[in-house]
Amino acid sequence: MLTSKILRPFSSAPIRNLNLKDKNNNVIRCVSPFVSSGDRRSYASQQEQVDGKSVLVTGCDSGFGFSVAKHLHSKGFTVFAGCLLKDTGHEGARELDNMKCGRMQTVQLNVCKEEEVQRSVEHIRGRLKDPEKGLWGVVNNAGISTFGEVEFTSMETYKEVAEVNLWGTVRVTKACLPLLRRAKGRVVNISSMLGRMANPARSPYCITKFGVEAFSDCLRYEMYPRGVKVSIVEPGNFIAATSLYSPERIKAIADKMWEDLPEVVRQDYGRKYFEEKIAKMETYCNSGSADTSSVINAITHALTSSSPYTRYHPMDYYWWLRMQIMTHMPGAISDRIYIY
Repeated sequence: MLTSKILRPFSSAPIRNLNLKDKNNNVIRCVSPFVSSGDRRSYASQQEQVDGKSVLVTGCDSGFGFSVAKHLHSKGFTVFAGCLLKDTGHEGARELDNMKCGRMQTVQLNVCKEEEVQRSVEHIRGRLKDPEKGLWGVVNNAGISTFGEVEFTSMETYKEVAEVNLWGTVRVTKACLPLLRRAKGRVVNISSMLGRMANPARSPYCITKFGVEAFSDCLRYEMYPRGVKVSIVEPGNFIAATSLYSPERIKAIADKMWEDLPEVVRQDYGRKYFEEKIAKMETYCNSGSADTSSVINAITHALTSSSPYTRYHPMDYYWWLRMQIMTHMPGAISDRIYIY
């Protein structure tokens, strides 16, 4: 039975924290329903000891993963940075290697390959100071994205995105759980605001991120008695910071998409409609935030706080409000506001 005490329910001041207690009188930290732009909330100050703790971060070739790896290293963690392109000499892995610090170690890691994931985990196990004390954290950050309405998107594209974003997250987590259980550590899964609310022309991405949300919730329930804490980070629009979509890449994807469309779909929709949708995607990509500090701070808090949140929402106020409306109000109302 959950109990709570809320003071000044009619006050104009926002309620920043709501602490609930479970049947064993353990405090459960809940995210405030009121956030400021960019989700720059003041996080709980009580922290776990960082010294001697190791974390695996996937997708460290660039973007969030690269920045998170360097930030966690600066905080004192030993970081195993999983890089898809390490073996090809990619600049991201090279830059991390050039730090020449024992607490920063890059690992060749393609999250789609079972053998490579298992080999990477064994490599990490062999480099832990005390493998019996386990691995403190895993940050499942590796991911890809695409765009296109359902009739414009091939089944191969759906499978490709799911293999990285969803099955890659499941694969890496399962491989690491024995080490995480020994450490009573943390799993931090990078989802998206599009894992909570759907959006036109993003169905391959939305499907996988909704899946990450469900997987994370199930895992959190199962790991609670084992002492492993599971958090989800749901970033807003940070495409500008991740270099996922340059104008050239958008054009290349769009050209191939149009070329591969069945003739009946091309005739029914027409080139004009298709190009209008591509133009909307370009506008969306150019409107995102380039400041990833709120995402990095959320991941860091999930790994270091003694009471990490279940979900983090690093996004600007527009997207936060839209997510609340689309997840809490009747579909007929949210559809009228945002779709029709």
